Amino acid sequence: MPPPTRLPALLTRAVWTGFGLSLALAFVLQGAEWTVEPLIHVDGLTQVMAVVVTFVSGIVHSFSRRYMAGARRLRGFYVQLFALTLVVLFLTATEHVFVFIVLWMGMGLLLAGLIGHVRGWPEAQAAARYARGTFLAGSGALAIGIFLLVPNTGAVTVSEIVAGIEAVPRWVLAVSIVLIVVAAMLQSALVPFHRWLLSSMTAPTPVSAFMHAGIVNAGGVLLARFAGVVFETQAAILLVFFVGAVTALAGQAWALVQTNVKRQLGCSTTAQMGFMVMQFGLGFGAAGVAHLILHGFYKAYLFLNSGSVVETAAPPSTRPEPAGWASTLASVATGIAGGAVFAWITGKSVLALDGGSLLVFFVVLAVLHATRTLLRRSGLRATTRAWVLPVVLLPALTMYGAVYNAVAWLLADLGTLAFPTALTPLHWATAAIFALVYVGIDRGWHHSSTRLYVLLMNTSRPVSSTLLTRRDRYHVH
Repeated sequence: MPPPTRLPALLTRAVWTGFGLSLALAFVLQGAEWTVEPLIHVDGLTQVMAVVVTFVSGIVHSFSRRYMAGARRLRGFYVQLFALTLVVLFLTATEHVFVFIVLWMGMGLLLAGLIGHVRGWPEAQAAARYARGTFLAGSGALAIGIFLLVPNTGAVTVSEIVAGIEAVPRWVLAVSIVLIVVAAMLQSALVPFHRWLLSSMTAPTPVSAFMHAGIVNAGGVLLARFAGVVFETQAAILLVFFVGAVTALAGQAWALVQTNVKRQLGCSTTAQMGFMVMQFGLGFGAAGVAHLILHGFYKAYLFLNSGSVVETAAPPSTRPEPAGWASTLASVATGIAGGAVFAWITGKSVLALDGGSLLVFFVVLAVLHATRTLLRRSGLRATTRAWVLPVVLLPALTMYGAVYNAVAWLLADLGTLAFPTALTPLHWATAAIFALVYVGIDRGWHHSSTRLYVLLMNTSRPVSSTLLTRRDRYHVH
């Protein structure tokens, strides 16, 4: 074994080498499939995730060399982080369902170990135990869900199970779908399984960055890999959409009332995971994967930069003043323009009144919220903000649409990720609730209603044993 001082550098170089190889592989294959039966199946999803995982892992490995310098058990930290990277890479490439289950469980156990990296910190160990129990429950649900399919299809690979899905009895398929969706919900911290993520703030910051940028997204990867099973029935499609919508709403509301920087980011991740799953439920798996990628990069940056935010940011002395009519009109115009740009780039028709129309509607609300937030925080004059914000936000929407199209092209062979979705009363009700929540956030109802504020704080509370409440112990670990 190399000396401990050399190991971080060696593993960091190894990850960056893996990134280069993943990029070269994606360029050569360009979405084409490459299979080694019955274990390996490299397709567009594998290529995309390999590039994303190795890039984020390389950033985290490089950041950790300075951040974790002098820490106890540094060698163990780097071994676990590197092993977690390898497990995720093989998870996205494996075709054999038994190997997939083992890797899924290994991913959870390695992540729990990193959450509890500081051995002498009781709160960190409590967070690790809670996360480990959650991941084991998810692995159990996934194993049962897959094992129900194996004898009924006579297959042990994902593609063969999907090909033989018609032979599975309807009740068996329904139970299997629910269990696979539950496994995805547990991994991605969807409501009501979100507490492990909000309780994991004791993890070292590099671990939080890798976790929120990559590992939490594994629920979306699971839905993408087993899309031919999960989205076999209309009821399952609506289930995925519903759990995503509830989580997106709850996570966004929770983020508004947090005072802790990392916990606020954790609630934001929960909301973003909900929106990602919603896109799967709308029949746009490529949009979900694109969201996964862009959110991963952005959230990694936010976590790695969280220390600087704490040092430089100061809480506002007063609540922000409501925006005037000029700012309101600028926000609405920017939101509508953002939705139009996204619809144009991705080929969505607003007038079709289908899942694509609803996706554009959610994009408009997201741009509206981002615009209003920037208007309140910006120190620019009102006349300047009116033209600066569209110039800043619309190129971001263009990039999102371009990434979506690129991902859709790479995942073209996975036809199960794209399917037409007719709007139902559930979709219309969800759109109305989203619009109402946006108005409530914009008007500051969470500040003016004490009962609502307390409800949001209580429902977003981490496990009590993971909270450090004694001020004299803040700098011990």
